[in-house]
Amino acid sequence: MPDLRFFESLPALSVGGLAQRIEAEVVRGGDRMISAVAPLGVAGPDDLAFLGDRRFLPALSESAAGCVIVPASAVDAAPAGAAVIVSGEAQAAWARASLLLHRPISLTQAAAPDEVVEDETVVLEPGVVLGAGARIGRGSRIGANTVIGPGVQIGRDCVIGSNASIGFALIGDRVRLLSGVRIGEPGFGAAVSRSGPVDVPQLGRVILQDGVSVGANSCIDRGAYDDTVIGENTKIDNLVMIGHNCVIGRNCLMAANTGLSGSVTVGDGVMFGGKAGVGDHLTIGEGARVAAGAGVLQDIPAGETWSGYPARPLRQFLREAVWLAKQASGKARAGKAGND
Repeated sequence: MPDLRFFESLPALSVGGLAQRIEAEVVRGGDRMISAVAPLGVAGPDDLAFLGDRRFLPALSESAAGCVIVPASAVDAAPAGAAVIVSGEAQAAWARASLLLHRPISLTQAAAPDEVVEDETVVLEPGVVLGAGARIGRGSRIGANTVIGPGVQIGRDCVIGSNASIGFALIGDRVRLLSGVRIGEPGFGAAVSRSGPVDVPQLGRVILQDGVSVGANSCIDRGAYDDTVIGENTKIDNLVMIGHNCVIGRNCLMAANTGLSGSVTVGDGVMFGGKAGVGDHLTIGEGARVAAGAGVLQDIPAGETWSGYPARPLRQFLREAVWLAKQASGKARAGKAGND
């Protein structure tokens, strides 16, 4: 179930009613009531899940979901007790169903400061907008024209710069967010359908643990369903992009223009040079180092330093660079001798 501080649960719908509204077909269980959406692995008896890839057939057969959306070829693999909806575009159908069951709580009316701040030590600069249900801890300072969304929890002794926006987030103590940061915007997710790409609702949160710093104009997307998490004392430079569902360990360093695609897992103490990029669903091991400008397309083991594009272990990268330089130099000398 999405966090009710950030998302409103809409009235439950029958499987038959859902199927009709998402233009899919009911195979069984049309009378069952569904109140939420969830991934296969965590879905419960009141939840709707989907199979988007045959790699997840084992998870489908073991799911406790009350209803599943599957392609016609996977009906027999659905759990025996689950209602079943068939669709040729299962993820897009699930995304449409999500919009019928959940809605982000909007900033329709600003909250009064005394409803939000912990005590008189909190400083709100001119133009700050506070959402209903937000909380700001003792000794924190919020910069001018910053927007704190509904339900956001900010710890003690935090410093947040001007013109920032923070939503769908739980923030620890002593967190520092510079001007223009964007925390909790929806991550990039789209499902293919016959009518074109369908936005997949992003129903997760952002969690910034104690002592995190985030530089100016950096973006940290909220999770698609699970959370995006930044570990204690991690320091993030200006203009960094962190995609949805990323989990970053403690004491990491990320230089400017680093970009992490969705669902990247980063161990403790990892360092990223400027403009490093990491592909989705990869793991960077504890204590690893990613050189500036590297393009990571596979997992990096703990403690290793990788460089280049595609990124590879530093010694291998340097050997290849030396070999290429020698080859180029030899051809240049040969060409000169021929001209002579």
